Amino acid sequence: MTEIKTLTIAELKTALTDMGEKPFRAGQIFKWLHQPVESFDEMTDLSKDLRAKLAQRFVLTVPVIERKQVSKVDGTVKYLWRMQGGDCVESVLMRYKHGNTVCVSTQVGCRMGCVFCASGLFGLKRNLSAGEILDEVLFMQKDSGEPVHNIVLMGTGEPLDNYENVVKFLHLVSSEGGVNIGQRHISLSTSGIADKIEMLAKEKLQITLSISLHAPDNDSRSAMMPVNRSFPIERLIASTNAYFDTTGRRVSYEYAMARGVSDRPWQAEQLAKLLRGRPAHVNLIPLNEVAESALKPSTRESVRKFQEILEKHGIAATVRRKLGPDIDAACGQLRRRQLENEGTK
Repeated sequence: MTEIKTLTIAELKTALTDMGEKPFRAGQIFKWLHQPVESFDEMTDLSKDLRAKLAQRFVLTVPVIERKQVSKVDGTVKYLWRMQGGDCVESVLMRYKHGNTVCVSTQVGCRMGCVFCASGLFGLKRNLSAGEILDEVLFMQKDSGEPVHNIVLMGTGEPLDNYENVVKFLHLVSSEGGVNIGQRHISLSTSGIADKIEMLAKEKLQITLSISLHAPDNDSRSAMMPVNRSFPIERLIASTNAYFDTTGRRVSYEYAMARGVSDRPWQAEQLAKLLRGRPAHVNLIPLNEVAESALKPSTRESVRKFQEILEKHGIAATVRRKLGPDIDAACGQLRRRQLENEGTK
């Protein structure tokens, strides 16, 4: 059975026509799916007969809150969802002055193997469907009672390793008649799968592409991020330049500050040289400690000096504010704890 939330309005019209129903109902159904609902019976402006047909033909995914943590420091909310098949994924609701931002997962686990991240400790189990990714947004809105203004695909998983489902999600969540979040309010973070970045450029979406760079030289980056062995920095930067040339959208670079590994002054100089001449923004990220990793966070002084060097060379750089420090807010930590409690991987 097809997951109904993965369907666009056009696809719903086709499905309704195949069922012998009026295609104009597609808009009504699409609106219900994006509210969200937990049963076809809640779609009260549809006939009982049509609701029964939908239930026979389609799966309506409904995630369940397995665990929820609310930060007493800043109100950030961390969700652990139990998906329909029993897998758990994480999402985060962050409140800013400019509106609510949600961070969503795109896979159950991850196979990228970045040494500073808890998401991939148990490897990749499966991809999330476009509808399941959408569910994270919808049900955070429902639970919080607050609207979502911005979305970042920076949770568990590598979005471009789940390319087709992620692109479908981007179209669904920005569709009129649904949640209708403008693509300029969506950011996709990738560890650097260069060929998929080039594919994404051809989609000509208006999202922000964010690169998890974390080191400006191949030796350091390959030690932290195995993906760099397949797509070294020179190849990665060429793909991001092509992305900008095609879309006109400035690329953002995430840079985890690991003490003595990625925070040295010469690395700031090399990073500035790497990005010089292209519209770019560097987001310096105070590293979250992961028990299984030997990497430690940089000192505040090291972060400050690194930022100063970048700005001296004309590279825009900001330090990310650390949200939810008291609720396992770093990606993968809550799911890891749940798996350990269950004694499974």
